[in-house]
Amino acid sequence: MSVEPLPVRFGGGRYLERPQAPLFTLHPEHLQSPLASIATVGTATARRLAGLGITTVGDLLEHYPRRYDDYSQRSCLAELRLGQEATVRVIVERVDLVPTRRRGLQVVRATVRDGSGILEALWFNQGYLAKVLEPGMAVSLRGALRSRGGRPALLVKSHELLGVGEDALHTEGVVPVYPASVEISARLLRTLVHRLLPLARCMPDPLPAPVRLTAHLPTRCDALIALHAPRSLADGGTARDRFIFEELYLLQVGLLLHKAAEARRAKATVLAGPPRLSRRFLERLPFSLTPHQREAVAEIDADLGHDVPMRRLLQGDVGSGKTVVALYALLRSVEHGRQGALMAPTETLAAQHLATVRDLVGDLARCDILSAGLPAARRRQTLAGLADGTLQLVVGTHALLSEGATFKELGVVVVDEQHRFGVVQRDELARRAAHAGVTPHLLYMTATPIPRTLALTLYGDLDVTVIAGSPAGRMPVRTRVVSDKARDKAYAFTRRQLDAGRQAYVVCPTIEESESLSAAAAVAEAERLRSTEFGGYRLAVLHGQMRPAERLKVMAAFKAGLIKVLVATSVIEVGIDVPNATVMIIEGAERFGLAQLHQLRGRVGRGPAKSYCLLFSQAQTPQAKARLRAIVQTNDGFELADRDLEIRGEGQLFGARQSGLPDLKLARLLRDREALKLARAAAQRTLQSDPTLARPESAPLLDAVRATFGDELAWLLRA
Repeated sequence: MSVEPLPVRFGGGRYLERPQAPLFTLHPEHLQSPLASIATVGTATARRLAGLGITTVGDLLEHYPRRYDDYSQRSCLAELRLGQEATVRVIVERVDLVPTRRRGLQVVRATVRDGSGILEALWFNQGYLAKVLEPGMAVSLRGALRSRGGRPALLVKSHELLGVGEDALHTEGVVPVYPASVEISARLLRTLVHRLLPLARCMPDPLPAPVRLTAHLPTRCDALIALHAPRSLADGGTARDRFIFEELYLLQVGLLLHKAAEARRAKATVLAGPPRLSRRFLERLPFSLTPHQREAVAEIDADLGHDVPMRRLLQGDVGSGKTVVALYALLRSVEHGRQGALMAPTETLAAQHLATVRDLVGDLARCDILSAGLPAARRRQTLAGLADGTLQLVVGTHALLSEGATFKELGVVVVDEQHRFGVVQRDELARRAAHAGVTPHLLYMTATPIPRTLALTLYGDLDVTVIAGSPAGRMPVRTRVVSDKARDKAYAFTRRQLDAGRQAYVVCPTIEESESLSAAAAVAEAERLRSTEFGGYRLAVLHGQMRPAERLKVMAAFKAGLIKVLVATSVIEVGIDVPNATVMIIEGAERFGLAQLHQLRGRVGRGPAKSYCLLFSQAQTPQAKARLRAIVQTNDGFELADRDLEIRGEGQLFGARQSGLPDLKLARLLRDREALKLARAAAQRTLQSDPTLARPESAPLLDAVRATFGDELAWLLRA
C-alpha cells in the first residue's frame, strides 16, 4: 500500500512529493504511540530519545529544527575550488583504508567520479566505511576541497548512500538541524522524523479556521511538513511563523480562560461608594499625584466598583510612586468598613512599608504589622485585632495568609514584589484570603519593570497598569564601573560626600549557597571598612541573619542620620527610602542581575542632591560585561528590562519563580512582539464567541490548551 502525496499549499515538503511506503496504516492514535513500539526504533534508542523529552511519535514530530543548513546548490567535481564547501553526487570507484603513523587515526580514501571528472574523497576516524562503501555505489557527499600532499582531495563532512531514485536527506537541499544530545545525533533525528512525517496528516489543528485565515497561516499539517522538510528557507520560515503564533495563541487562550474562570468562580465586595477617607488621604499628601498615578487610581476605582475581584498588576520603575497608589486602594476598603492588607516578601520590606503607612496614612486608619519575627504577645494582639476588625490595615509577610490569621472581612490585598511569589501562588493567595464566599480585590505590585511582551505572558491573566516616570524632583543617578585600580579614588569621593553631610551604602554580593555566609561576608567587610577607608565615620551592618527588631533599629538610626555608612547584603534591595543617602557602592557588581542592580541603585537619588552608584567589578564574562554596560548607559528601568531580556533570554527570566507557565519552543518574546499582540487579540476574539470552548469545533483547541499547561495547573478551567 502506498501513501498519497500530502497537499502542501505553500511549497511544502520536498520528501513527500511522491508516494512512500508507510510503516503502518496511519491513525491519529499513533501520535501517542511509544517510539519503542515503532519499527526501526529500538528500546535503547527510545530510551536515549526520552532524554530529549521525546517519548511518543507526536513528541518527535514536535521536536522542531533549531536552524537549517542550505545545501540546495549541488556542484559537479570539476566546479570545486580549494577551500569551498559543496555537495556532489558521485559514484564510488575504489575504497581503501589508509594506514597512518598516528596511533588510532584511521583514514578512508575513496576514488569517486561524476560526469565531469575524478577526485579523491577522505574520511577521518570512520574506518567502518571501508566495509560499507563499494565500487559502483551512488553517494552524496558534503565537504570542502583541500590540498593533501600537493593533490586536491574532498574532506568529507557528511555523506549518505543513495538508492535508485532516492533523495538525499542529510547532504542536499534545505537540511533541518535539530537540538540533539551526545547519545542522539541530529542525523538520527532527521532520519526518524523523515520516516514518521506522513503521520503529520493525523495531527489535529488547534487553530480555529477563522484565526488561521485572518492571520494568513497554513494548516498545521502543511506547516509541520514544511518545517521538517522545506523546499526552501522561505518555506521553513513560513512554517516557523505558524508555530510561533500557535505557541503564543495557546498561551494567551489559557491565561484568558483562567482569568474568566476566576471571574465566574469568585465574587468580591463592591467598593463603589464616595471616596471620603481616600480623598482625605490624597489631600493630606505632601505632594501631588503625577498624571500616571492619577490614571492608576482611576483604573483601580473602576475595578473596585464591580463584584468581579480586581486582579491588577501595578508596575513602575524605582521611585515611581506605586506605594501611594496601593495605599489609596487599601483605604478604599477601609472606608467601606472592610480591612486592607499589604503583603511583602521579606520582614525588612514589611517593616519599611509599615513606617510608610504610618507616615502617610496617620490617624485615618488603625494599622500594625504581622510577621514571623513578632514577639508572641504582640502577635496574639495583632491576630485578635484582625479577627474582630479593630485593626483596619495590616502590613506583613506571607504570615498574613497563614492558617492562624483570620480577618473579619478583608476587602483589598496588595502584594508587593509579586514576582517573588510566582504564578501558581496567585490562586493560592486568593483562596486563602477568601472568606464566606467573598474574595478580596487583589492588587499585585512590582518595582521590577517588565517588558510589555513579557508582562502579557507572565501576567496574561491580569490587567496591567504602568506608572511611567518618577515624581518631580528626582534626579537621575550617575553610575560608574570602578576597577580595582580606581578603588582608592572611589573611596575618597565617598568620604567627600560623607563630609558634606550625606550618607552611603556599601552592598556585598549574596553568597547563594548560604545566607549565613553572606551575612559573615558583610560583617567582615564592615570591620575592614571601619578600620580603613571609613575609619572615623559611624558605620553599621545590616543582613538577613539579624533579628527583625535589630534590623529595624539599624534602619531607623540610618534614616535619622546617626549612621553614616550602612554595609549590607541585598536585603536592602527594595523598600528602603533614605533621601539623604547619595552614594551606593556595590561590591562584586558582576554577580548581580541587571534588575537587582537597578533596584539597589534606586536606594539613592531619592532626594534633591546628586547621587552616585559605584559598581566595583572584575567582570570577565560577556554577559556580566553587557549587564554593567547597560546599567551605566541608562536609568530607565523599562529600557533595562528590555536589555535584560536580550542578554539573558526569556527562559531565564521565567525561572522557577514563574513555575506553572509552559515553555516556549520557538517563540522569543523580544523578537516576536508583534506576533504576541496578534495572538492576544486573536485569543480574545475566540473567547468572545466561545467563552468556555464548549462548541464541538473548539475541541482541538481545548485539548491543546490543556496539553500546553499540563495537569499541574488544574485551576485553568476551574468553574
